[in-house]
Amino acid sequence: MTVQSSGTQEIRIEQDVVLARQFVRKLAQDSGMRLIDQTKLVTAVSELARNTIVYGGGGAMDWEVLEDAGRNGLRLTFRDEGPGIPDIKMAMTDGWSSGKGLGLGLTGAKRLVDDFELDTAPGKGTRVMIGKWT
Repeated sequence: MTVQSSGTQEIRIEQDVVLARQFVRKLAQDSGMRLIDQTKLVTAVSELARNTIVYGGGGAMDWEVLEDAGRNGLRLTFRDEGPGIPDIKMAMTDGWSSGKGLGLGLTGAKRLVDDFELDTAPGKGTRVMIGKWT
């Protein structure tokens, strides 16, 4: 797997959610992703970027454009230094919502992408990595 390009975008205020969506849509288009896959990825970005602000107190989205065996992909990592997720099992339960997000929750975001990793602990912040491939 080769990283073609990478960078970081701050996610501190609501406007940063919009900017992250727009930026990721452009990366997905440039990678040759189908429209349906662009939409799924951007929807997951909305949820995770908003979670970064609402629950994590702000953070960043690291992005990488990838190439692997002729496939193009994007890897996005949302990270914050917030309180972490105290009950991962509950947070990863379908239908559970704190009532503050888009209602997709982490499980909804997970279903929209090809790769999903969650790393969190109380007092340690949260890191969610997602990936989508052409």
